[in-house]
Amino acid sequence: MSLAAHLEQLGRPLVERQLTHPTVAGIANGDLPEPVFRSWLEQDYLFLLDYVRVFSRLAWQAPAAHLGDLVDLAQSTYHDELALHRSLAAEFGADLNGAVKGKPCAEYTAFLLDSAADYADGLAALYPCMWGYSTLGAILAQNPPADPRYRRWVDTYADPGFAALTARCAEMLDEAGGDRERAQRFFLEGMRHEYDFWDVP
Repeated sequence: MSLAAHLEQLGRPLVERQLTHPTVAGIANGDLPEPVFRSWLEQDYLFLLDYVRVFSRLAWQAPAAHLGDLVDLAQSTYHDELALHRSLAAEFGADLNGAVKGKPCAEYTAFLLDSAADYADGLAALYPCMWGYSTLGAILAQNPPADPRYRRWVDTYADPGFAALTARCAEMLDEAGGDRERAQRFFLEGMRHEYDFWDVP
């Protein structure tokens, strides 16, 4: 079994746990209170700005075969995901520019940026976000919320293009040749942060 497949096997129960979190369940049902999603949206916007920095830090270390992919991931995050957040912010009245990181966001981004000091560790640390959202999107899209705003959020992460980026991350993780036990530790720590991030400040 490849490293990425092994980590996904470990992570699947943790994704299923996320599905029961009130914030995720509210998005799935389309009845999440607007103030909760607005706050989450502001936090995720700040998170994604640092996520771009994580990809950039990894790109600086990347082998030639991975460099273009990491640049593409940074660009997709900066232009596509952040565009979604700006669009939704206008509909929910979110203050993206005035937002301040809450504890879950600050701890998660610090973990990712620190992990990215090592190439293999950084890939393992960021994989929970890519794979987790792609998996959540695919699950939620099977019975999408009626509210078009929440449906647009689900559709973004269920998109085949996002799944393709996630698959490439898995390949790079396997090709990086990192220590399996270290990768597992960084991956599971990332999954813990993924769950905690749903706790809106």
